[in-house]
Amino acid sequence: MRVAVLDDYQQAAHHFADWQSLDAEVTFLHEHITDDDALAEALRGYDVVVAMRERTPFTAERFERLPDLRLLVTTGMANASIDVAAAERHGVTVCGTQSPATATPELTWGLILSLLRHIPAESTGVREGQWQHSIGGDLYGRTLGIVGLGRLGSRVAAVGRAFGMRVLAWSSNLEPATARERGAEPVSKQTLFSEADIVTVHYKLSERSMGLIGTEELSWMKSTAYLVNTSRGPLIDTEALVDALIEGRIAGAGLDVYEVEPLPADAALRTAPRTVLTPHIGYVTEGTYRVFYGEAVEDIAAWAAGEPVRRLTP
Repeated sequence: MRVAVLDDYQQAAHHFADWQSLDAEVTFLHEHITDDDALAEALRGYDVVVAMRERTPFTAERFERLPDLRLLVTTGMANASIDVAAAERHGVTVCGTQSPATATPELTWGLILSLLRHIPAESTGVREGQWQHSIGGDLYGRTLGIVGLGRLGSRVAAVGRAFGMRVLAWSSNLEPATARERGAEPVSKQTLFSEADIVTVHYKLSERSMGLIGTEELSWMKSTAYLVNTSRGPLIDTEALVDALIEGRIAGAGLDVYEVEPLPADAALRTAPRTVLTPHIGYVTEGTYRVFYGEAVEDIAAWAAGEPVRRLTP
């Protein structure tokens, strides 16, 4: 059995699981492969592929070009970039792993604090011999707007309350009673964007939610408000966001996710003002990787034994 582990950017996947327990040849691929031909060639002869989140899409066309593939393991129990129905048609089993709910909310607050207290700029200033050149904002008494109050958004809400913030929440199917149980005030979409000092996005990506936040939603925001996205890049209209930043219609943005990843070298966001940008590291922690890769090995062993676990179906 031959196993390919994709997109091991940090060259660390081999540390977080007992790959040697598998009766297999395991190869770790460190560079992201975007080209269809290159991917087909790189994965030729591999029975098993381990995919990291949505970094590498597996479309019907790609399954056509991977005749040796029999098991595809994705980290997490949902992956919008895998055509699971196409996998089934091509005889490919798709399995997932659990995904801890703690890491991304923690990074969310890192971005929020970095924006409000100008931490990246002040850190750079100290290294360059400067001293105190900005005035930070406050969290206490301010309003936090959470778009999507699921298992991640709920954790962000709890921290917001701990900071003494008023917490608002909206999603298309949010039940008011559920919002209140999770410590948030249910409001309309426009009310959330109009009243929040910080809007943070924790929404599931689907065809319906792409472009969920665009020109109209950004126009509702206060010029002193910040937008944070640690969910999925396509939820926000990037062009509209860049325009709002350049024109000063919002105070700033903290982003961990992008429409195209890795973020292209010529992306307008790289030079947009008042931003804190991180390279989709919301889930990239030691604890999360132990779960991801540890359970990936379990998935492979169970599949090889004829008893797949955590199987994903169309």
